[in-house]
Amino acid sequence: MNAKLKNDLKEGRFVKAGGKNIFVMEFGKGFPVIMLHGGGPGASGMSNYSKNIEALSEKFRVIVPDMPGYGQSTKGMKTEDPFGGLAEGILALMDAMDIPKAHLVGNSLGGACALRMALDAPSRVESLILMGPGGVNTTRGLPTKGLKSLLGYYRGDGPSFKKLSEFIRTYLVYDDAMVSNQMIQDRYDASLDPEIITQGGQLKPPTSLGCALKMDFTRDRRLKKCLVPTLVLWGTEDLVNRPSGGQTLQKTMQNCDLYLFCNTGHWVQWERADEFNATATSFFTTHTPVFQ
Repeated sequence: MNAKLKNDLKEGRFVKAGGKNIFVMEFGKGFPVIMLHGGGPGASGMSNYSKNIEALSEKFRVIVPDMPGYGQSTKGMKTEDPFGGLAEGILALMDAMDIPKAHLVGNSLGGACALRMALDAPSRVESLILMGPGGVNTTRGLPTKGLKSLLGYYRGDGPSFKKLSEFIRTYLVYDDAMVSNQMIQDRYDASLDPEIITQGGQLKPPTSLGCALKMDFTRDRRLKKCLVPTLVLWGTEDLVNRPSGGQTLQKTMQNCDLYLFCNTGHWVQWERADEFNATATSFFTTHTPVFQ
C-alpha cells in the first residue's frame, strides 16, 4: 500500500446499522464499491483486500466493512439464515451511509452475502463481482475438505496457529510460498477474540434442512430471474468452494460472465491481484451509471 492508504487506515469508523456497530474503512471518491470479505478465522475487510484497495480507489469510492460477526464489528450471526442476516446487515449499512446503490465485490462468504443482496434487493446492486462465492451447489454434494477445515477451526482442541496455517496454506492458496508467517500470525491473533471463541466461531454448519436450503442459491428460484450484471472469478484449484459453481452460476443467471484462473486457489483477488484489479476496474467502469 502507498503512504496515503497507510495514513487512511487511521480513519476507520463505526457505523450504527441494523442495531449493530459495523467497522468501516473508506478510500477514494466516485461511485461506491463495497468489498465484502470471506469467512475464515480471523477474517476482516482489510486483510482480505489489502492488494486491491489502492487500485480500485483510483476510480471509485471504496468501502471496506468488517461484516457483522467479524473483525471489529459487532459479533453474532443469524444462525437460521446466515446469508440473509449478512445481506440485511450490509443493506442496513448502505442505508446508514446514505448509499442508494453500489457495486459489490464478494469473496467466499462475502460473495454469498453479495449474491443474496442482489436477490433480496436488486435495485440496490449496480453490479456484482463474485470470487469463489459460498452457497452454490452446497446441498448437492459432500462438503469440501477446505470447508470442513474452516468449520472445524474452533472445534476439538480449539484454535491454534498450526490449524490456521494448515487452513490458509493448504486450502486458501495454490502457492503457499506467497503466504508469510506474519500474515498467518495476524489472522491467528484476530481469531482469538474471546467473544468469538465463546460462540464457537462465526460460521457454523446449517442448523436444519431449511437452513441448508437457504444456503444453496441453486435452490432459490430468484437466481434465474436475477438481471444484475455479474462477473464470477474462480480459481481452478479452489479447495474450499468447488470451481464447478462458476459454471452453475453462468448457466443459471441471465447476465453472468465467468473467468477461470489456472493455478489459483480460493483467493483470486489476492493470488492474481494485478489481473483482478484490472478486470474489476474495467467491469465496474463499464457498469457505472453516467449522471447528467
